[in-house]
Amino acid sequence: MKLIRTIRLDPSDTFVFERAAEPGEWAVSGAFAFWNADADTLEGKARSAFRSGFLGVESLGWSTLVQIVEASAVDRAALVERLAQQLVANFGAPDMGAARSAADEEVTFAESLCNHPSDTLIAVHRASEDGDVREAFRTLHPRGDRKPMRAFSFLEVEGEEQPGDEVNLVALAADKNAGPR
Repeated sequence: MKLIRTIRLDPSDTFVFERAAEPGEWAVSGAFAFWNADADTLEGKARSAFRSGFLGVESLGWSTLVQIVEASAVDRAALVERLAQQLVANFGAPDMGAARSAADEEVTFAESLCNHPSDTLIAVHRASEDGDVREAFRTLHPRGDRKPMRAFSFLEVEGEEQPGDEVNLVALAADKNAGPR
């Protein structure tokens, strides 16, 4: 079976999101994290997480990209259990039974994204349309042989083209380095 893990090809996630996922965490789409938010009013880093983040299950941090990797049934069961724990502790799930059921659905959805070769990267674009959240996924495939990936070694992109928000990483980095106000 295959699941998704967070990957960081450059430091931009640490500027774009309030909390960046650690590289290599098991991940899920994470749209549920915004169930009680008005997506149209989100700003700054919360808006970035909504529009383009995958949720790292361990840290509850965000990642712009995830990588499809081979996983075992034991890995999947541990992922469901950890996500269930997070749902109870941080998202208001009423009990572990309900949380496990919801976590299993999230992991099943993440698995459905993995119908590509291992090492394929996936990006998400989320939008709110008439109160509903719409997710579109794009895949990035390594070109040529399967050597370790570098940020600019991708040639093929599949998925819907989405209008992009322009993100000024230099300004975000300067703001982060300025410290608390």
